[in-house]
Amino acid sequence: MKPTLESLDTPALLLDERRLRRNTEAFLERARGYGLTLRPHVKTAKSVDVALAACGGVPGPITVSTLLEAERFAAAGFEDILWAQGVTPDKFRRLFEVPARVIAVTDSLEVARALAGAAGNERPQRVLIEIDSGEHRAGLLPDDPALLEIGRVLDAAKGVELAGVMTHAGHSYGAATPGAVADIAAAERQAAVRAAQALRSAGLPAPVVSVGSTPTFRYGRDFEGVTEVRAGVYVFYDLSQAMRSVCERDEIALSVLTTVIGHNRQAARVLLDAGG
Repeated sequence: MKPTLESLDTPALLLDERRLRRNTEAFLERARGYGLTLRPHVKTAKSVDVALAACGGVPGPITVSTLLEAERFAAAGFEDILWAQGVTPDKFRRLFEVPARVIAVTDSLEVARALAGAAGNERPQRVLIEIDSGEHRAGLLPDDPALLEIGRVLDAAKGVELAGVMTHAGHSYGAATPGAVADIAAAERQAAVRAAQALRSAGLPAPVVSVGSTPTFRYGRDFEGVTEVRAGVYVFYDLSQAMRSVCERDEIALSVLTTVIGHNRQAARVLLDAGG
């Protein structure tokens, strides 16, 4: 018998599959319209079924935040995985052993040199150089001399393939209006494209120009020079996104069923079994 809301123990996670599929199809269609590869970030869902929906029903390019995620999704048949966290030498062996093409990321000359010395020749390790497009959390500025230094080290290594550049405008999640998000998206694109052009001008390859977040992909107006976009929150959305006009409330696909377990009338508060 199919469970009803009344029969579920609380707290319970509720996923509206119709909204989920509407959200994923909208982003896939938007990516196709711009001629871009959509590389969904699966850290939001950590679910093979949701990742398949985000990729159009079959395993496709995805983004992960940990090697554990890369290993689990590789085991589920995903073969093109971007690990969007700066790689460090202590993770090299585990990275090389993932049974899928995992693209690594770095903004460090020291790490690039270490990777060049550690990678084997059987399956070249693809690497993207991370660019800072305004969040100032990680990455190089497009005109940083280290960009070309890292590029030359990676390109010269026999077991490494310099794949291009990536950036993430994470500060877009703090923007208050769609217009402000659009401005951040423009800066994100410009930084990544400038960095790729700098590599190419130096005779280095940069076939991949990877940008993205849910807000900047939804409200970006120009993706010229970009090859792929990464986003994750859009599969579910949330109230934070709705409050910033990134989505409508009827697009939020995930909610929590909870029970009121107490009423503090003096403080005008109710207590739930789902946390604060």
